[in-house]
Amino acid sequence: MTATDPALTALAQGWCALSLLHGRIETHIERALQAGHDLSVREYSLLDVLSRQHNGEGGHLQMKQVADAVVLSQSATTRLVTRLEDRGLLSRYLCPTDRRGIYTDVTQAGLKLLREARPTNESALREALDAAAEVPELAPLVRAVETLRVPV
Repeated sequence: MTATDPALTALAQGWCALSLLHGRIETHIERALQAGHDLSVREYSLLDVLSRQHNGEGGHLQMKQVADAVVLSQSATTRLVTRLEDRGLLSRYLCPTDRRGIYTDVTQAGLKLLREARPTNESALREALDAAAEVPELAPLVRAVETLRVPV
């Protein structure tokens, strides 16, 4: 395969389109969340992921699982958790069965902020997708996003 191979060019073009779509969506949502709730996209994502934990078997996520879910390194995730904990949106405590483990839970204030921010996130996502659908190169990707169903 060479740099001028049509398949590689198409693949690179597809990747650029996907990257462009992601960037546009994230920027639009970031502005909306910052303006309305003083939250970044990453902070919102972290609160959202942690709010879905439960107290049953396997219900609490390890920091690596959280980092993977919010697409950050473990150290960046830990710093983000610390910032949100400092704001009173998260709390950490020792795992009752393994004193080496630390759980992170969303506080009542964090849950309230998340409930308030969810409609903003959804609305900004819809607006960004609608705008991207008007760009011929991005329209097929928008349709793919709109029809994608992630198994629960």
